[in-house]
Amino acid sequence: MKAIFKVVIPARFASTRLPGKPLLDIGGKPMVIRAAEQASLSGAGQVIIATDHQPIVSAAQEHGFQACMTRADHNSGTDRIAEVSAQQGWADDTIVVNVQGDEPLIPPALIRSVAQHLHDHPDCAIATACHPIHDEASMRNPNIVKAVLDKQGNALYFSRAPIPWPRDAYAGNLPSPQHAHALRHIGIYAYRASFLRIYGQLAPAQIEQIESLEQLRALYHGYRIGVAITPEAPPSGVDTEADLLLARKIFETRR
Repeated sequence: MKAIFKVVIPARFASTRLPGKPLLDIGGKPMVIRAAEQASLSGAGQVIIATDHQPIVSAAQEHGFQACMTRADHNSGTDRIAEVSAQQGWADDTIVVNVQGDEPLIPPALIRSVAQHLHDHPDCAIATACHPIHDEASMRNPNIVKAVLDKQGNALYFSRAPIPWPRDAYAGNLPSPQHAHALRHIGIYAYRASFLRIYGQLAPAQIEQIESLEQLRALYHGYRIGVAITPEAPPSGVDTEADLLLARKIFETRR
C-alpha cells in the first residue's frame, strides 16, 4: 500500500556560518522554498514550513506554501516538528517526514522512500536512510555519520567513528576492506506523530551527547529506527558559502 505522509521543513533563521540561510537566494527563490518545492514533488499530502522568523512565513506564503510560527527556543528540528504536529492535531499514525530547509536539491524519491519505509515497518517509530561507503576517507571522517544495522534492517547504532571497525585491517594500519559493509547515514527522518508527542519527554542520553547525534536518544530509550538503503548519496545540503555557490550554479544550469 502506498504511504500517505506529510512533510515538515524546519527553518531556523539563525545560522553561525550562513546568517539568514533559509532566505538566501538560489536561482531567484529563497533556499527554503527550493526545499519545499522538492518536497511537494514527493507525493506528500501536505508540506509545512516551520520557523521562528516571520519573514520566512511571509516568503512561504508568497510562493504558495503553508507555514507556521513555532517557538524560538527549540533545541532541535525534531522538537520544532513535534510542535507543528501538536498544532495540527495529527493522529497518532500520521507519518511526518523531516526535510531540512537547507536541502534545496533533495531528491523527491528519497523523501517518498523514507516515508514508505516507515509505513511498511509498523514496529518502527522512526525511519531514515543510508547509502554504502566506498572510500576510505569517508569511513574515517568524523563529520560523516556511519550506521550499523540489525538483521531486520533496523539501526543498531550511529557513530562518527568508523563502524563497523575492521579490526585486523586497522590494527595493521591498512585500508578498510570492501566487505566491511559500511553505511553512511543520510540526515532525513520520518516519524509517527505518536512518537513526536513522546520525544520531548525523553531524557537526553549520554551517548547522544558524546556523539552529538540526537537520533541516539531514540535508540537509547528502546525505539526502533528503520533504515531505507539507497545506492547513491543525495546532493549535499547547504552549510557553507561554497555549498551555496554550488547550489546556485546547479540551478543556473537548469534555466
